[in-house]
Amino acid sequence: MDKYETFKKNIDKLVNIDLNYYKEKQMKRRITSLMNRNGYDDFDNYFLALKSNKELLNQFINYLTINVSEFYRNPAQWEVLEKDILPNLINKKRKPLKVWSAACSTGEEPYSLVMLLNKFYSLRDIKILATDIDEEAMNKAKIGLYTEKSLENLPPGFKEKYFQKTGSSYKINNDIKSSVEFKKIDLLKDTFPSNMDLISCRNVMIYFTDEAKELLYEKFHNSLNENGIFFVGSTEQIILPERYNFKSVKTFFYKRTS
Repeated sequence: MDKYETFKKNIDKLVNIDLNYYKEKQMKRRITSLMNRNGYDDFDNYFLALKSNKELLNQFINYLTINVSEFYRNPAQWEVLEKDILPNLINKKRKPLKVWSAACSTGEEPYSLVMLLNKFYSLRDIKILATDIDEEAMNKAKIGLYTEKSLENLPPGFKEKYFQKTGSSYKINNDIKSSVEFKKIDLLKDTFPSNMDLISCRNVMIYFTDEAKELLYEKFHNSLNENGIFFVGSTEQIILPERYNFKSVKTFFYKRTS
């Protein structure tokens, strides 16, 4: 067995992340580059270092989970969500919606959802579940400190209404933070929450193999309620969504069908 195969097995045992679900060439290249940057030229030695050095291991998990995010990423899609998708969902349901931001990274996405939902509900009625495999990213989200650049796509007035400037950064208001519950979930291995009205999982599926995607589409489908909507990233359109019991309602938005 080659050293990378052994490395993948060892990583799965150590941190319960199955690297087989990620596109092989892409992932191997990323890990090799990180390994070399840290002065290791061999997967066996690198694994031993990860096992004994918590900081190195955290860096590895961080790197693996590709935390690149911003508020209102792809603004045109957020407009569709506001004008077409949410009014429809809200019509069918008086209570605040059950919303899940999957692979939430450092919090930009769930916080964007809270700000948008605040146009329809008062903040105290909004509760969003935000999950990720990377606890360090979620810890950053809980602190809620962001660069000016990550706020660039926000609608007019949102920056002033929902953030406070702190030095050269922006801190998100506590009442937005308290509308989000963060929880660790490994999409590939863990049980999903049920009966969701809206699931946003954007810019993460591109890293998975077709086999992993099929598994996830099924799990997301089962996690939605009968009128639930699945919102994906701008490079993640589902080819032949009917195969997975989804129906395209707008580009990047899929409705669960039974």
